[in-house]
Amino acid sequence: MPNYWLMKSEPFKYSWDDLVAEEEGTWDGVRNHSAKLNLRAMEVGDEAFFYHSREGLEIVGVAEVTVAGIGDPTDETGKWAAVKIKPKRKFDNPVTLKQIKAEPKLADCELVRLSRLSVAKIKPEEWKLICKMSEG
Repeated sequence: MPNYWLMKSEPFKYSWDDLVAEEEGTWDGVRNHSAKLNLRAMEVGDEAFFYHSREGLEIVGVAEVTVAGIGDPTDETGKWAAVKIKPKRKFDNPVTLKQIKAEPKLADCELVRLSRLSVAKIKPEEWKLICKMSEG
């Protein structure tokens, strides 16, 4: 059974459309220790919500981890982690942060509790609920 994650990106820096255009992207440049631990815990086949931060504030799609356990190519020190991901599916109805915060069953979601964390763990029941919310 795969693990589930949420990965935040500012769309003006790297958007869902950028990932789709690349077909496989490297998730690098993360400089937060908790997020680094989450990146290191990822395995091939894990799925991640792709969240547009700053602009949009919404989950726009699902990506899949294709390569795990790599060093961050933007890090000369060798202490930061990265993974490679590919787009799996775009949501017809993005799920907004406002919708997530309004759902009591998601009150403990790391996106809500640890709002500054750029790579967060998502529980299976949260994953299912958010996917259902994307159906409209």
